[in-house]
Amino acid sequence: MGELALYTAVYPDVEPYLRDWYRSVEKQTDPGFELWISLDGLSVDAVVAAMGADPGAAWVSGAPADTPADVRQRGLERVVESCSRIVLVDSDDILCPTRVQAARQALDSADVYACALRLVDKAGRDLGQTMSLPGGLPAEEVLPSGNIFGLSNTAYRSDTLRRCLPIPTAAFAPDWYLATKAWLNGARMEFDPVPRMSYRRHGRNMVAVGPPYSAEQVRRDTTRVLEHFRLVLLDSSGEQSAARREKLWRALLETETFLRKVVLSPTALADYVSRLNDIAVDMTWWSHVASPALRKMWSSP
Repeated sequence: MGELALYTAVYPDVEPYLRDWYRSVEKQTDPGFELWISLDGLSVDAVVAAMGADPGAAWVSGAPADTPADVRQRGLERVVESCSRIVLVDSDDILCPTRVQAARQALDSADVYACALRLVDKAGRDLGQTMSLPGGLPAEEVLPSGNIFGLSNTAYRSDTLRRCLPIPTAAFAPDWYLATKAWLNGARMEFDPVPRMSYRRHGRNMVAVGPPYSAEQVRRDTTRVLEHFRLVLLDSSGEQSAARREKLWRALLETETFLRKVVLSPTALADYVSRLNDIAVDMTWWSHVASPALRKMWSSP
């Protein structure tokens, strides 16, 4: 078994970003990794042309009917059998030179590692914002209601990741599913406040990060959050913590209440979004759904 893999997936419309992505891979201070790439609707030739060089990767092809979750499942189920540590990155983002080195070192003591992300625009220009943990909060405390462990900024020990697989076909947020499963299974989770990825904000992002939020975003993402909670709770495999599973159930019930009292009321939703955009400072994924700072809006009689 190899020591460390760098894994990503490529898909239609990511081609304009692949040259910058691969250049950042080539600039790693720790070059001792195997590169693995899942293909989702793109050919090897198209990817090589977009990168401007043959990366010498191990390629894993998806099937025509695969969902994004299926594509990543096919790739990761092979990677965990090949390498003992896996660094996950998104192919539309940019790695800082120490990304792999820091992840390798962190996995000496952690089961799951994530780093902060510097937000950039579609062209790669710095937006002056960093996606990080809320001040003083332990990494595992972001879960289960939010997520800071994305497919672009994490690394896993292969034995930990193996226990989180398979990713269900219906999982629209594979990163959150994997992180939640690791959390339920008691994984040691470590967060690095140093931004070691540049994360592009553009129209293909799965979920908005930071304000301004719209009523439509909150309405759509509330449905997604509920789907995620239910999907994770369907799987009771592994050595799951009873206390954490109960916490996940409570998060589901609270979000259902938020849906009934806020999202389904146009007036309440408009008020919620207005308040959210005034106070939103939590730069984590999904934190705009049932924000704890506004809990009185749906928890009061």
